[in-house]
Amino acid sequence: MKSTKSAARYAKALLELAIEKNKLSVVENNVQAIIRAGEETRDFSVFLNSPLIKVDKKIAVLKELFGDFDPMTLDFLSMVTKNGRENLIMFIAHSFEAQLKSHRGIVPVTIISARKLEGATRDKIVAKIQKSVDGTPELTEKIDESLIGGFIVRMGDKQIDASVSSQLMRLKQELVK
Repeated sequence: MKSTKSAARYAKALLELAIEKNKLSVVENNVQAIIRAGEETRDFSVFLNSPLIKVDKKIAVLKELFGDFDPMTLDFLSMVTKNGRENLIMFIAHSFEAQLKSHRGIVPVTIISARKLEGATRDKIVAKIQKSVDGTPELTEKIDESLIGGFIVRMGDKQIDASVSSQLMRLKQELVK
């Protein structure tokens, strides 16, 4: 829990600095490259989390890996590493992306359904979501056949569960009482 709070603080500082220095798109591209490196190579996370590698060596490797980054981003990575928080770099990157979306007024929305939704159904759901959201919804669709039918909508810490499986579960609980 503390690590995610720390990561959010670092990400917020990087976002504010990027906005202040008018380098938001450059830093965004740098952060996306960090995320790709972490997703494509497990060794990157092992390297960041290794207590055996000294701080100055980690900084040198980060500068070598990301040498084409903006100097501000490289300085930020160095500072995080000098503070002994290099194990949070991936969390910081993901938090930066989430905060950037929020800054731009983009609201991530996930729709989980038993089957792929038809266009008209998806459009109706998105239209309802649009009315209740301040900003632009960014839609992600997932399929979970265990729902049997219906759908679940997740927006941040809110969830609307209109799935058949949850309705059956509620009915079962009512009958057991």
